[in-house]
Amino acid sequence: MNDSYYIHNALIVNESDRFSGSVLVNDGLIFEVFHGNAPAGFLMPADTTWVDAKQQYLLPGVIDDHVHFREPGLTAQGDIYTESRAAVAGGITSYMEMPNTRPNATSLDILEEKFELASEKSLANYSFFLGATNSNLSEIEKADSGNICGLKLFMGASTGNMLVDDPRALQAIFEKSPLLIVVHAEEEAIVQHNLSEFNARYGENIPVSAHPLIRTAEACFLSSEKAVSLARKNNARLHLAHLSTAKELELLQNDIPLVEKMITGEVCVHHLWFDDRDYQDLGSRIKWNPAIKTSGDREGLFRGLLDDKIDIIATDHAPHLITEKENPYHGCPSGAPLVQHSLVAMFGFFQLGKISVEKIVDKMCHGPAILYRISNRGFIRKGYAADLVLVDPDDPWTVEPENVLYKCGWSPFEGVTFKSRVTHTWVNGHMVFDRGRFNESQKGQRLVFNNPIPPDPLPQQGKGE
Repeated sequence: MNDSYYIHNALIVNESDRFSGSVLVNDGLIFEVFHGNAPAGFLMPADTTWVDAKQQYLLPGVIDDHVHFREPGLTAQGDIYTESRAAVAGGITSYMEMPNTRPNATSLDILEEKFELASEKSLANYSFFLGATNSNLSEIEKADSGNICGLKLFMGASTGNMLVDDPRALQAIFEKSPLLIVVHAEEEAIVQHNLSEFNARYGENIPVSAHPLIRTAEACFLSSEKAVSLARKNNARLHLAHLSTAKELELLQNDIPLVEKMITGEVCVHHLWFDDRDYQDLGSRIKWNPAIKTSGDREGLFRGLLDDKIDIIATDHAPHLITEKENPYHGCPSGAPLVQHSLVAMFGFFQLGKISVEKIVDKMCHGPAILYRISNRGFIRKGYAADLVLVDPDDPWTVEPENVLYKCGWSPFEGVTFKSRVTHTWVNGHMVFDRGRFNESQKGQRLVFNNPIPPDPLPQQGKGE
């Protein structure tokens, strides 16, 4: 790995700061960070490529902790190569993938097979969740928290149905898991009761607009509350995935630093972008679990993001074939693809004055690195892996099937015009994406965990002119 880049004339956003500066990348790492230009006489490595950022935003690479890349077993919808390729085009340099593939990744042997696939195919850095079941505690206890991002626990049935509903199993998992527990929280009894009522009323023709009336805010809150209670009882680290209701924010706190939190929360881009009024136009394209809910929930989630009750932004990227999404309610899977568009969607909120670029970086780059204790990523710091993204804030483009990179070939954002564009993405110092062109000669790396993030920038920034 010998790539060397001098990215100059950039607007660097890092650790709540924004400044004109330059970054020197060498041998996969951030070699130096300069305020302004490198000082006169500074000796660049041989064969350094100069990249004029033209005052575009230079950010740490986005870390997405919640994706479904569908490999193995569901590769007609997506696979590690196609979805990681779409991810780096969207500025995502690292991802963590869920276990509801086929077979379900509920053993360490199956999990290692996924890591091997990624080492051969993934253009971004990667990790994979071990999946919890009612009966695999022995596998969970053997897991190495330094090499596996976390344990995914479904406390509500969703795609792939890995529901854990045995109270004794839940207690044991929260008591004994060495891994961060990431929970899909929906109270299954409530969902099934509501579903039976809508079945009686509509039969096979349940309208998709009923989805949030079946998978209700009550179902989400009660399940999240149960998870939080179990975590507190057992002093376990808990992360609430894809929050969809304003009420769930009552379970989170913002009065201590993220690095000290035992209970954390995540919001996905679609729960910030859409609300239940959008079912009329978009129908099953925005059918997710948990469901898109009211405008009040959407606004509450945004407030929770801004006031730091919510710690990170993710995608829950979940591709399905459009023919599958066009099925009637019972046959229509939940989920949609998002990794190519999540960062520019958040920049759309920035351009509306709803969020700062600094906060976007905090929630999409720094926050995941701190929460998961990822080693040497998520920040623009000397000695850290050179995972970097350039974003042009003034290059409008419209999402169309022709420019969608997901293997499934569609996006819920089709027809939306974004004002910003990801122009370059570096993964481990390798420029994998350059204005629509890919250099796939290097693959991503396995993420490493359990390295506490230093509270302050490392002593490093070189002062240029």
